[in-house]
Amino acid sequence: MPEDLRELQENAEHGAHEPDLAPVTLTMAVFAVLVAATGLLGHRAHTEEMLHQTKATDQWAYYQAKDIRRKNYELFLDELSVFTLQNSEQTQRIKEKYAKEVERYRDQEKDIQAEARNAENEVRVQERRADRFDLGEVMLEAALVICSITLLTRKKGFWRFGLVLGAAGLAIAASGLLIH
Repeated sequence: MPEDLRELQENAEHGAHEPDLAPVTLTMAVFAVLVAATGLLGHRAHTEEMLHQTKATDQWAYYQAKDIRRKNYELFLDELSVFTLQNSEQTQRIKEKYAKEVERYRDQEKDIQAEARNAENEVRVQERRADRFDLGEVMLEAALVICSITLLTRKKGFWRFGLVLGAAGLAIAASGLLIH
């Protein structure tokens, strides 16, 4: 990044000596700022994506723990119904207690599963946002490089092409903000 800034400074100095190139250097400066901003948005989207992925993974692990416990209680209830025990009243109370636990775990599993699916959906949203920001950043960087060719060749066609590419990159990056 420091090399890019040095190169921009050198190009700006060339532009100061040739007034016809001033719009090109100004365009390059604007593109450099847009590249930095788009890169920052892309990094943040990737971070959000990872946080939501971690949350989804944690929720699924929590779901599995609850499911294992529920299945253990169901197994215990099955065992109680197979074996003959001396105190049938106490056995019935124990069965009712564990049957309630099984239902409680089923209800909890539904909520946990919904949270995990929501986190997974948010991962996909953040992934799409990050992809847009990344593509926009690449196009803005390419626009910056193509505009700099104008300073070397003194041909305005490169600048115009850089403007088109930069506008496309900006539009793509901005579309990332619209994804929810």
